[in-house]
Amino acid sequence: MTPIDYEYLQKILKDRSGLVLSADKKYLLESRLMPLARVVEAMTTNETFFFRDKTPFEHFQNTVIPDLIKARAGKRSLRIWCAAGSTGQEPYSLAMIMKEFGAALTGWRVEIVATDLSPEVLEKSRTGIYTQFEVQRGLPIQLLVKYFKQTGTTWQLNADIRAMVQFKQFNLLQDYAHLGKFDVIFCRNVLIYFDQATKTDIFGRLAKASEADGYLFLGAAETVIGLTDRYQVCPNRRGVYLPVGAQASPSIVPGMGAGLKTSPSMRA
Repeated sequence: MTPIDYEYLQKILKDRSGLVLSADKKYLLESRLMPLARVVEAMTTNETFFFRDKTPFEHFQNTVIPDLIKARAGKRSLRIWCAAGSTGQEPYSLAMIMKEFGAALTGWRVEIVATDLSPEVLEKSRTGIYTQFEVQRGLPIQLLVKYFKQTGTTWQLNADIRAMVQFKQFNLLQDYAHLGKFDVIFCRNVLIYFDQATKTDIFGRLAKASEADGYLFLGAAETVIGLTDRYQVCPNRRGVYLPVGAQASPSIVPGMGAGLKTSPSMRA
C-alpha cells in the first residue's frame, strides 16, 4: 500500500465513520483489506496486446502527435496517460511510436504515464518482458527486431523504451488532481465494465485531467454519446474524442510505416 493509498483510506474512514488511523496503523489496514484486494485482483480483466485494434494507433501517430507538435511548439512538452495500462503493451506501443518520430522530438520533454489498479500487472509491465506469443500479437516484426532483445523464449524491451514509461498504481475512481494535465489520454476497453453513472463520472474526471485541446482515445465498443457533455466526437477519427469547444485539425495523414507505416517525415 502506497502512502497516497493510505492517506486516501484514512480520509474515507474519518469522513464516513469518524475513525482516525495514525501513521503507524498502516499494517492494520493492509491485514484487514488484503483478502478484499485479492478478490478485486482476481476479478480484473487484463486482456491487451501491442497496437490493439491498430486504427487508434494510426490516428495517434499520423495525425494527433503531428497536430500536437505544432500546437506545443512553444513549450516543447507532451504528456500522455494510459489510464488502464494493464501489462504494458499499450503504453509501450505509444513509446515506440514516439521514438519513431526521432529528430522531430529532439529537445522535447515527452512523459508517458501508465496506471492500473493491479500491482501484479504493473510489476510485469515494468520488466518489459514478454513471451513469444505476446510479441506475436499485434507487434510488427520491424519493431520487434529494432526495440527488443531475445533471451531464451522471452523478449525484453530495450532499456531506453522502458524508461519512457512511468508505471503507477491508480484507481479510476480516485482523485485525479495529483496526476496533472495530459495532452493525450488513452482510456480504452475499461469503461465497458462500469455502469452508466460511473462512466459519466469518469468522463467528467478525465475532462478535468485533459488539456483544453487534448485528445481522448476510447475502445472500439465505447463511446461518449449519451453519457457526457464534456466530450465531442473527433471528425474522421474513429474512437478519438475532444473536449467540447476544442477544434481538431481536419487533415488525415494516410498510411503508417516503420512497421506501422509512418509517413516519410517521421522516419528516424
